[in-house]
Amino acid sequence: MKTALLVGATGLIGKQLLTLLLDSDRYDTVKALTRKPIHQIHQKLENFVVDFDQLQSAGVQLKADDIFCCLGTTMKQAGSKPAFKKVDYDYPLAVAKLTKGLGASQYLLVSALGADKNSSVYYNRVKGEVEEAITSVGFDALHIFRPSLLLGPRTEKRSGEGAATVMFKYLGFLIPAKYKAIESFKVARAMLHYASMEQRGIHIHKSMTLQQF
Repeated sequence: MKTALLVGATGLIGKQLLTLLLDSDRYDTVKALTRKPIHQIHQKLENFVVDFDQLQSAGVQLKADDIFCCLGTTMKQAGSKPAFKKVDYDYPLAVAKLTKGLGASQYLLVSALGADKNSSVYYNRVKGEVEEAITSVGFDALHIFRPSLLLGPRTEKRSGEGAATVMFKYLGFLIPAKYKAIESFKVARAMLHYASMEQRGIHIHKSMTLQQF
């Protein structure tokens, strides 16, 4: 049996992935790393409340076999480019380095459609940069998931996404398959699926492929 570490358990994908991990026979322990308690009780679940700016202090609490990173924010939520980069680049990379040092073999990262370190769009550029940085950490397996617009029950409203969701719902047939919005639970399912396959190497999973889940 293995241990899973989930970072971003309170987000759209993270919440659904946490349920899947707890129900999975693959893991006897599921560690959720959060800034605030998640108020969920399960015999497999260990919730560690941490300061992400002081991750090293978490020590062996970060030890796990498979690392699932669902961290992500928006420019509006973050309030500035440096604050955005801290959540979408600094924290995922710090988790990768620390967990690899503790023996983790797999890292599964939620990125985004359009991720490109050379992009003129800041959001896409940061996503591309963190993909490249984590690639260099040296996990036995790195799975990068690049979903399009995520559909699902958000706890907060994101500017512009409401209109975009309506457009995808009613005009989706006009949109090329690779750009179609995707239900967040499909991404969560895909993450558990590929973790269970234990493939070595670097694997990029595009939104169109994730739709099958």
